[in-house]
Amino acid sequence: MSPRTFLLPDLGEGLTEAEIVRWLVAEGDVITVDQPVAEVETAKAVVEVPSPHAGKVTTRHAAEGATLDVGAPLITVAAPDAADTYREEERAGSGNVLIGYGTSPSAASGRRRRPRAGATASVVPTGLPAAASGAEPRTRPAAAPRVLSPLVRRFARERGVDLTTLRGTGPDGVITRRDVESAAGAAAAPARSATPAVPAPAAPVAGERRVPLSGFRKAVSAVLTRSRAEIPEATVWVDVDATALWELRERTRGDAGSPGLMAYVARFVVAGLREYPVFNARLDTERQEIVELPGVNLGLAVQTDRGLVVPAVMGAQTMTTTELDAAIRDVTARARRGESTPAELTAGTFTLNNYGAFRVDGSAAIINHPQVAMLGLGRVIDRPWVVSGALAVRKIAQLSFVFDHRVCDGGAAAGFLRSVADAMEDPPSALARL
Repeated sequence: MSPRTFLLPDLGEGLTEAEIVRWLVAEGDVITVDQPVAEVETAKAVVEVPSPHAGKVTTRHAAEGATLDVGAPLITVAAPDAADTYREEERAGSGNVLIGYGTSPSAASGRRRRPRAGATASVVPTGLPAAASGAEPRTRPAAAPRVLSPLVRRFARERGVDLTTLRGTGPDGVITRRDVESAAGAAAAPARSATPAVPAPAAPVAGERRVPLSGFRKAVSAVLTRSRAEIPEATVWVDVDATALWELRERTRGDAGSPGLMAYVARFVVAGLREYPVFNARLDTERQEIVELPGVNLGLAVQTDRGLVVPAVMGAQTMTTTELDAAIRDVTARARRGESTPAELTAGTFTLNNYGAFRVDGSAAIINHPQVAMLGLGRVIDRPWVVSGALAVRKIAQLSFVFDHRVCDGGAAAGFLRSVADAMEDPPSALARL
């Protein structure tokens, strides 16, 4: 059997490249089907990429730290002398979670490889180049263009490419971003010839230190730029007397499993979203609809060594305060260790940001696109406060709420913010109503 080259697959996050964080195999190693061969950095996670081939690794096509385009060679695998020992496994279906690489549809749907302890799970891509699997693409149904990714559909619309004229190169004729790029490039070629030359970038100044953007920072840049460009955001804020909540937490601090402040705030946020579901939503710009979501996947902004990530507590609306506390601690701890799953990092429906941990009072945050709102909690500090006409020292925190002005006006935003603030100021009454 001739050597086979495994191409970097589309990891299903709308990205065109990924950075090689760490090789898990060396040249000369003999690997099996589904064995992870590299860790790559995508939008906000480090994921393992399993090999669709078994055999001997002859070439690693990039060094650690290098950035590869989707579809570029990753590794080349040659058959060992006893090639028959693994051909049956490949013919039988590997169970590989990267669909389209040596796995039949039935095998892929019925079996998933569980991630190793301390490792991040691989993700399911939306479409893979046919060249990567070594198989000819099957005939595409004639009824409609095969586009699985809304990002590809949007990309085609922005480039003026008619999807019905394209023949997809992905599995089952799926149209990929690369297909759209090729079509757009062919159409734009004459126009480019008349375009004035772009001046070369200025030469670096002596003594400058230039740090290339990592794949993670590129992804963050893309999300934040898109948020600023597309969302007309507005911010409202309020100072909250959190003394009663602080005292409630202090009374139970020594008890096993007693919730922390963030768990209480998270519970009040979930209650507020039930009252104002427009903030637990998405805006469908194509159909001009606000899509209110049935469940709350509460995103938590977590600062890690790699940068800011926002893993989500799934199904937060079903949890008690104590359950939320345990889930928050688990999700944030795993995020700091780099163990968040891609699902956790992309499933959030609303974000709670505790920037008080950095000893600041407030922030005009950027919404985590495609969400429509974010609540920020500042530090809790002693401040002079008027209580029943008399001056007192109270525990004061600032809440800031940033929202997409397209989905609602200031009245709803103020209502949601006051709902959370009132619960923080009188937690016993709020908890009694939940």
